[in-house]
Amino acid sequence: MKSSQALRLFGLFNVCIASAVQPSTKLKNATADPMFQLSSDEDFHFELLRVLSLAPYEGADIGEVLVAAKKIAAGDFESFYDAFYDLATQVDETARNIDKDKYPVSARNALFRASSYYRSADFFLHGNWSDPRINSLWDKQLNAFDTANSLLPVPGKRVNLQARDGNFTVPAIFFGTGLTGPRPTILMCNGYDGSQEEMYHLIGKAALERGINVITYEGPGQPTVRRGQNIGFIPEWERVVSPVVDFAIQHPEVDPEAIGLMGYSFGGYLAPRAAAFDKRIAAVFAVDGVYDFGKSLLDQFPQELKDIFYSGDADTFNSVIEAAVADPSTKTVMRWGVQQGMWSFNIDTPFEWLTKALAYNLTEVADKIKQPIFIGDAQLDQFFPGQAKALADAVGTNALYRYFTADEGAGEHCSIGASVLQSQVMLDWFEDVLSKDKE
Repeated sequence: MKSSQALRLFGLFNVCIASAVQPSTKLKNATADPMFQLSSDEDFHFELLRVLSLAPYEGADIGEVLVAAKKIAAGDFESFYDAFYDLATQVDETARNIDKDKYPVSARNALFRASSYYRSADFFLHGNWSDPRINSLWDKQLNAFDTANSLLPVPGKRVNLQARDGNFTVPAIFFGTGLTGPRPTILMCNGYDGSQEEMYHLIGKAALERGINVITYEGPGQPTVRRGQNIGFIPEWERVVSPVVDFAIQHPEVDPEAIGLMGYSFGGYLAPRAAAFDKRIAAVFAVDGVYDFGKSLLDQFPQELKDIFYSGDADTFNSVIEAAVADPSTKTVMRWGVQQGMWSFNIDTPFEWLTKALAYNLTEVADKIKQPIFIGDAQLDQFFPGQAKALADAVGTNALYRYFTADEGAGEHCSIGASVLQSQVMLDWFEDVLSKDKE
């Protein structure tokens, strides 16, 4: 490709991204957005809010995060790492100095927080796959989380489940309520960039408080499987979920007729996809719903660049995207999104990544989802705007579509920052579904 054409396309792409063409993003940048912004970088604001959202369920402390936030320069990935690594090590050291036999709750609180902060320190590092911090930080977060977990009244139990086709294993954690008799159980997975440990704080603990067992798990492309087994995402998520259902129904603590399946963020595609093929699942949560992942990515590109992609001109497409990702002036959502996408899909080029992404859609599967399904949507969703409503429309009458608004403090992607409200709405719905099934 001629350099002049490359520069023109690069400029066109950056103008498109910077103009925030999605209606939700326009609202975010307008005075209509009622939330205080934690960073002038929209995506840093979201990630800071994401950590804060873990505070109600033992995953963070507000003051600590706000002190770290003040040290972060907008758009500077290394400053984000520095701030959270310093915080993580500080809190981890405090935790290790607590006598956990004498003060188990205090030690557990600090260790869970340290684990969250190590995960945040890792978040923007995936552009360089050889960066040793990608693995060292994960080891630290797992160690902190597992030590904290051991101090729970009913510790979660880690297991590794064999996929039915045998070429990967599924790491999972069974969190039991400690109550007698078979209980409702929710299987929970995160999405494009999140861990099963985060799911415990986002909604797992809220479910346990309501007498609902929780099984968190990860599949290909997600943090532990990507690191430990070097496997990227697969579209056939039923290959991941069915072994978890097999595992769940073997437990006397689990009511086999009351199994829910929850997916967060990109998990809003993964969970509905699996539910279409495993009818042992009684209810599904897509938070937020994703109908056509690949299309939602390409919709953010200018038409001329989409034309180049569909023409199959990989060299031109890659050169434009790689130039954009390398330019610090490009919006964080683009730089991080491509880097994380290639890392989590285990793909070497943007063209390959987007080609693979097109397979992640529910266009031929949505009508096979017969279970009740809760589909969350968020007014300010900057990642998958319009996708949740499209999924709800495709699924039909068994879908409950819930639109979370900015005025509720729940308008961010996955209603991040409103975990107490979101848990109340979703878990009450689940209990109502199970009650109706028994009538």
